Amino acid sequence: MLVVINKLSQLLNAANISLTDQQKQQLVGYVELLHKWNKAYNLTSVRDPQQMLVRHILDSVVVEPHLQGERFIDVGTGPGLPGIPLAIVRPQAHFTLLDSLGKRVRFLRQVQHELGLTNVTPVQSRVEEFSGEPAFDGVISRAFASLEDMLNWCHALPGEHGRFYALKGVRPDDEIASLPAGFSVDSVVPLHVPELDGERHLVVIRPQ
Repeated sequence: MLVVINKLSQLLNAANISLTDQQKQQLVGYVELLHKWNKAYNLTSVRDPQQMLVRHILDSVVVEPHLQGERFIDVGTGPGLPGIPLAIVRPQAHFTLLDSLGKRVRFLRQVQHELGLTNVTPVQSRVEEFSGEPAFDGVISRAFASLEDMLNWCHALPGEHGRFYALKGVRPDDEIASLPAGFSVDSVVPLHVPELDGERHLVVIRPQ
């Protein structure tokens, strides 16, 4: 545990992110649960907890400064990425964690219980069948779908001033060029994730 917390602290410092000891312990607790449940549930292809810190935790929390609002939905959250790490580092906001697979939602409820997270709501549903009421300030996806599919499936979820936040690898210029009508790109933010090979971008989209 101490080795993992020290590694997390080192990565956070490199990313200029300041967290409390409790938040660090919750993030490490989440990695430990992910590692433990992964053997039976196959939640992620990343097997090494040290790599989970880079490829799951840091890759998620670097997005937090760019989010606007208090109510978010993480669509296709899988084992809770980026929703669980974001909920830990942004405790004043609420995150609905949406996934269609029961085993993932069971895992998320266990995480919620063991880490004492009062600001997450795991929901088992296909995104196109989920009615988001009241509307959300932000709709977040990570490795979920193309921008076009995300907007087509989730178009009813954000409120009047809501935004879509798509976590991508290389800058998805082809996807941006083929956005459906009624949407425009607010910004494409290059993200710095310490010790991660490859590019990361956050695409922020608003309904017109």
